Amino acid sequence: MIDVILYQPEIPQNTGNIGRLCAFTNCRLHLIHPLGFEITDKNLRRAGMDYWKSLDLIEYQNWGSFVQSAKRPKNVFLLSTHAKKSIWDATFQAGDGLLFGNEGGGVPQEIHQWVGEQRLTIPKFSPDLRSLNLAVSVGISVYEAIRQISHLS
Repeated sequence: MIDVILYQPEIPQNTGNIGRLCAFTNCRLHLIHPLGFEITDKNLRRAGMDYWKSLDLIEYQNWGSFVQSAKRPKNVFLLSTHAKKSIWDATFQAGDGLLFGNEGGGVPQEIHQWVGEQRLTIPKFSPDLRSLNLAVSVGISVYEAIRQISHLS
């Protein structure tokens, strides 16, 4: 369906909830290390519950190993508060990757450059607030991609 890519996530509960979402929607989860926690952390397991064992998960030692991997999606969109184009204006296809930065700092500039124009944002209606929670952002984006792909079938 869609590949979800988390760049060095820091909060185990977010990653657990995203893992649960991915298992539920048949999306593959890519985790790019270093992580801010260990996969065996009880908070991650609690958030992912029994869905974690059903998850299609690929882990990478670092950003370079992700870029070099034959298992990574070929078409990757970066979700960013700095993007101008909305997820509503993007065209998603099965197998696309949605890349999300970590909770504390997003992704480095080199990754923004790597994705080029493939940067998207979730529409914001309150100019005073910075961003949504990572797990919420992934949920919104995954379901928008699935909605589009479902209309193609």
